[in-house]
Amino acid sequence: MMLQNPSSKYRAFPPVNLSARQWPDKAITRPPIWMSTDLRDGNQALIEPMSPEKKLRFFEMLVKIGLKEIEVGFPSASQTDFDFVRKLIDEDRIPEDVTIIVLTQSREELIRRTVDSAVGARRAIVHLYNSVAPVFRKVVFGMTREQITGIAVSGTKLVKELVKQHPQTDWGFEYTPESFSTTELDFSKHICDAVSDIWQPTPHNKMIVNLPSTVECSTPNVYADQIEWMSRKLARRDSLIISVHPHNDRGTAVASAELAIMAGADRVEGCLFGNGERTGNVDLVTLAMNLYTQGVHPGLDFSDIDAVRQVVEECNQLPVHPRHPYAGDLVFTAFSGSHQDAIKKGFAQQKPNTLWEVPYLPIDPADMGRNYDAVIRVNSQSGKGGMAYLLEQEFGLSLPRRLQIEFSRAVQAVADASGREIAAKEIHAIFCSEYFDQASPYAYSAHKMVEDSSSDEPVQIDITLAHRQASLSLQGGGNGPIDAFVNALGLDIKLMDYHEHAIGSGANAKAACYVELRLENGPTMFGAGIDSNIVTASFKAVLSAVNRQLLRAEKELAVAG
Repeated sequence: MMLQNPSSKYRAFPPVNLSARQWPDKAITRPPIWMSTDLRDGNQALIEPMSPEKKLRFFEMLVKIGLKEIEVGFPSASQTDFDFVRKLIDEDRIPEDVTIIVLTQSREELIRRTVDSAVGARRAIVHLYNSVAPVFRKVVFGMTREQITGIAVSGTKLVKELVKQHPQTDWGFEYTPESFSTTELDFSKHICDAVSDIWQPTPHNKMIVNLPSTVECSTPNVYADQIEWMSRKLARRDSLIISVHPHNDRGTAVASAELAIMAGADRVEGCLFGNGERTGNVDLVTLAMNLYTQGVHPGLDFSDIDAVRQVVEECNQLPVHPRHPYAGDLVFTAFSGSHQDAIKKGFAQQKPNTLWEVPYLPIDPADMGRNYDAVIRVNSQSGKGGMAYLLEQEFGLSLPRRLQIEFSRAVQAVADASGREIAAKEIHAIFCSEYFDQASPYAYSAHKMVEDSSSDEPVQIDITLAHRQASLSLQGGGNGPIDAFVNALGLDIKLMDYHEHAIGSGANAKAACYVELRLENGPTMFGAGIDSNIVTASFKAVLSAVNRQLLRAEKELAVAG
């Protein structure tokens, strides 16, 4: 049960005393160094860890999208991880521009096993860590600050000694004070300085200092303050790469990473789509695409985001949420009528090779290999714009505005009755039933037309209709084909509006016509016709509107009776 006074059990995270902080006024103008922990931290978080085959498939996908630093495993933790690292090296599967990282706790036997796993690689980084936060010092280890520092220093000395024995590999070093974000800043600085004093990095051979929010316990601005504080205070700053590894316990890992970069971080560790322990690591896809939407190329290629997502889902056996930023099935989808209308107008006005300005879409889906088929979808919350967009995109039917309004009621009725999404094919079927297929009481059969410009009625027409299953022959004249056709029908018709357009091109092209008319004193209604002949299509549209008017009148009489 939630406490009425949570402060009796939980304390507010203290702010950082940082004067004249600089990060709030910074902008991210270039990407950080990216490091994927999918094959290590992300793998450890799975109910069923990846098989070697899946890890290899994942590794190759990470290389393909442009990752240059990949943490390939925790080789001292399992034989599977050790063998996988060896497979990559022995089978020469690591591209020359890719660096592998191997993780180890600061324990002698684990460090030796870890270094052995990476021997022979062109370039490898040994990633050493130990827990330093007060709760670990007190609850888990029962150690003082000096003792915890001693673990980090002795581990660093051993790594340095071991890698010297294998000069064929270009070795790098990374140190992580685990649970940095809940550790006193002065102690974090102290232990990182002690480690770098042993490693002796230079501006040309830098050491990585990784500062994780192992458990996210504060708002992102506090984490940014911590990073800026460390960036200001660490010794040998010009010889260090400051890395961050945000977790997502508070749901703000992306913001924490972005603010940390603004605060001086050079590198970000995370997983594709945010997999990882508990609530996950920071999502590298979201971070990268956030940069892209600000006009900064992230250096990672997500031109086929669906293919990337498929590999991750199959290897992790975890689905990517349909609302996941950029990659989810529904993130570029609008069901709401007002959103659909705005997006439809945006697409209509967007010009090629210009700044992207489409409402509700911060990025062009095409840039990520997504098409526009699923941008607008229809359910009971949708409006006329969405239905019209789907009909135009899928079937080439460009409905006039008032017809969109009229037709939306028919679709809305179906959506309300079913309570589900209405697919484009179903919308088209509803339109055909409501307009194209209205063949009673009048159905078009044939016509003959003669034009005489010297006559008061330059167009004369003979038409053959089916009227309640009987053949009906009519004649009429007028200023044009539709005028002559309406006069031949002999009904009290007032034509209000007319639209036409072609569907397709060449021998298979068809014409679609839409007419709005009033029959006697009834309300205006639309009809629609489609045919390979434009004149025939217009006649069918008139009959469609007449039939719909008559059907409405019959229903009203039945209700009144």
